[in-house]
Amino acid sequence: MSLIKAGTELPYRITYLEMLDGPNDPAPLLPEGVRLDHAVRPPAWYFLALYDAVGRAYEWQDKHREDPEVVRAFVQDPAVELWVASAEGWPQGFFQLDFRQASTCDLAYFGMVPEAVGQGLGGKLLRTALAKGWAGEGVRRMTVNTCTLDHPRALDLYQRVGFRPIRTEDKTCILTRDRDPSLFPA
Repeated sequence: MSLIKAGTELPYRITYLEMLDGPNDPAPLLPEGVRLDHAVRPPAWYFLALYDAVGRAYEWQDKHREDPEVVRAFVQDPAVELWVASAEGWPQGFFQLDFRQASTCDLAYFGMVPEAVGQGLGGKLLRTALAKGWAGEGVRRMTVNTCTLDHPRALDLYQRVGFRPIRTEDKTCILTRDRDPSLFPA
């Protein structure tokens, strides 16, 4: 298998989604041995370590391009929540809920570390994120966006839990790392 080389310009599509009604089902129980922790006012390096662990293969670079003080202010904002699912002493995945816009909870980040993908935790963690988002005071809408650089099943997963696409945007990026082409659908 040949890799798509770093430095290659690659087109991608961002899909913006929303959910106007909370799920009917309660959040599922996380698997035995998985702990969910709310990281209160975490240091920026902690958020960036999770961001890198989940997003390295998917070209998550935006937060590294921001001023470090802007990243710190974002992750420590009282209206932004960082939740980390851990098992066996290490993070399996995380989600971040942004309540800064009135009546809206944005699922700002969601993902699993590569070693935890396909183990049955991702869907349950996403439903947990939805339950926590909809439990926010005055929330009447949840939003999320994903792109074709993300995990190939991300868009389908968001739609299966009730998000609906509201718009798309086409862009290009220059890859910062070699990329497995199977992670980028044709």
